[in-house]
Amino acid sequence: MQVAGSVALVTGANRGLGTRFVAQLLERGATKVYAAARRPESLRDALEAGGDGRVQPLALDLLDADGVAAAAVAAPDVTLLVNNAGVSTRHDLVRGDLAEVRREMDTNFFGTLAVTRAFADTLGAHGGGGIVNVLSALSFVAFPGATSYSASKAAEWMLTQGTRVELAGQGTQVLGLHLGGADTDMMAGYDGPLLDPAEVVRAALDGLEAGRSEVLVDPWSAEAKAGAAEDPDVFYARLAQRFA
Repeated sequence: MQVAGSVALVTGANRGLGTRFVAQLLERGATKVYAAARRPESLRDALEAGGDGRVQPLALDLLDADGVAAAAVAAPDVTLLVNNAGVSTRHDLVRGDLAEVRREMDTNFFGTLAVTRAFADTLGAHGGGGIVNVLSALSFVAFPGATSYSASKAAEWMLTQGTRVELAGQGTQVLGLHLGGADTDMMAGYDGPLLDPAEVVRAALDGLEAGRSEVLVDPWSAEAKAGAAEDPDVFYARLAQRFA
């Protein structure tokens, strides 16, 4: 789909990739962008990007079912949904805090699903439109210290596949965006190479406008996806050697 002339809604628009999505959607000619966050007062950067009035703040907590439903009523003209909001708790599945494991799955999987369900009919009513789900290279691979996040993103990846199949009949394009670490608040404290958030968003919107279903932003994402099809003993032994 083309961004020019679209009406977009971006979750988690108050920081990181979310603010870049708002800015670049406007640059590409979106007529309106709903900038959604749990606390609308935190949307200063997104609102400044839309100083011409095309940005509308929207209260949206992915874990609040009534709030998600209210957001769908408040934004009945959406043609592009960007499911960007998510959390990373840096916990493991077996010995991590189970409450944090649940919070990751509730936010990254069930929260994304709730918003998608709420806006699916709206997209269909406007000709199909599009959905961008911000995923991760860790959709395909797990590392100690973040296995819970990997599980939630793997689930969100299959959610992306499933909704693409389900919504194909109404003409909705569903794109999964996979990346390694980007230079955002979520990656604070990480000392490895980080992607420029603006480049990540540019790749996502380029892929959307090219009609693609998946964008692997960096070589690490491509390697992780390819490795998921390998014998896990071979793939994880190679990773262990590399990161030793």
